Amino acid sequence: MAFISIQCKEQKKDVSDDMGAEIIKPVTIMKKAYGITPDSIAVDSYTLKNENGMELTVITYGGIITSLKVPNKNQVLEDVVLGYDSLVHYTRKNPYFGAIIGRYGNRIAKGKFSLDNTEYQLATNDGPNNLHGGVKGFDKVVWNATEIKGDSTASLVLTYLSKDMEEGFPGNLETKVIYTLTNNNELEVTYEATTDKKTIVNLTQHSYFNLSGDFSKTILDHEITIDADTFIPVDKTLIPTGELKDVTNTPFDFRVAKTVGQDIEVKDDQLKKGLGYDHCWVLNKQNEGIRLVSTAYHKESGRLLEILSNEPGIQLYTGNFLDGTLPSKQGGTYGFRTGFCLETQHYPDSPNQKDFPSVVLNPGEKYETVTTFKFSVK
Repeated sequence: MAFISIQCKEQKKDVSDDMGAEIIKPVTIMKKAYGITPDSIAVDSYTLKNENGMELTVITYGGIITSLKVPNKNQVLEDVVLGYDSLVHYTRKNPYFGAIIGRYGNRIAKGKFSLDNTEYQLATNDGPNNLHGGVKGFDKVVWNATEIKGDSTASLVLTYLSKDMEEGFPGNLETKVIYTLTNNNELEVTYEATTDKKTIVNLTQHSYFNLSGDFSKTILDHEITIDADTFIPVDKTLIPTGELKDVTNTPFDFRVAKTVGQDIEVKDDQLKKGLGYDHCWVLNKQNEGIRLVSTAYHKESGRLLEILSNEPGIQLYTGNFLDGTLPSKQGGTYGFRTGFCLETQHYPDSPNQKDFPSVVLNPGEKYETVTTFKFSVK
């Protein structure tokens, strides 16, 4: 079945000088102190704002996107990502709200993998498995930040040196993540890494979206598409079985837009194991580089999110573990399924699955992936 791209109108301002030439307003960056970590490291926040008013706020702790304000169909700006309103909450209990994930996004079975006949043991911080880099992954470190300003874009460049055997991973990994905001309401995320020893890498971004802008509402009315003919079934601990399963006639078929809630309560063994959607899809057109891989649309607000990436997979997670115990930055708490994640990545447990695309990074090579989150209205 063919995947149909949803076309939408760009938001542009008709601004011109006295000669009739269009004036391009630069994207601005504002820096301010955000807080101090429990181990006395200063954390800053950076707010990027474009000519349409779209506003991105990132903190250096975890590279976390704490706020992302985008217009609705009435040009009202609202925050569309879950998170907290203070550093103390992020450092105490954070289900990866808005964070950079590494060294390895998703799960590694029993926290073990081998390279060149050497076995490495990682923390088992998710039942019997390793999840999202371990006990202190990239979501819990303070990144160095620099600013880059262009004519119609601005970038926040975050860097972090993950030292050899940090969290059990081999090699000194020089990591760079670049958040770029454009005047076309695009947030481009570029991930780069180099190593001095053979290692594994799988970086991603873990924002929880709710395009309604109202975090007291669930995301069950959001329409999702995923350009994938197959998905990756998991066992009871959410580790891939090794099978790639055709989505046809299953609740996992998002090739044509449907709401999250349409099939999420269907009696299905995979949905039961994930308590909903918490699976990786095998994206189509993997040899075509950066392409449209997924969309999310909220009819009431009119907000459309298009995700473009050169990654082979995407994890849809529907906030199944949100249980009303975490404080919302809008007041109250985050309830069941009030946010969804669409995490572009390589597949879970790839180091232990010989038929999955490789996640190995060798000295002299450069890891580089790009994902763009493009917002518009329709």
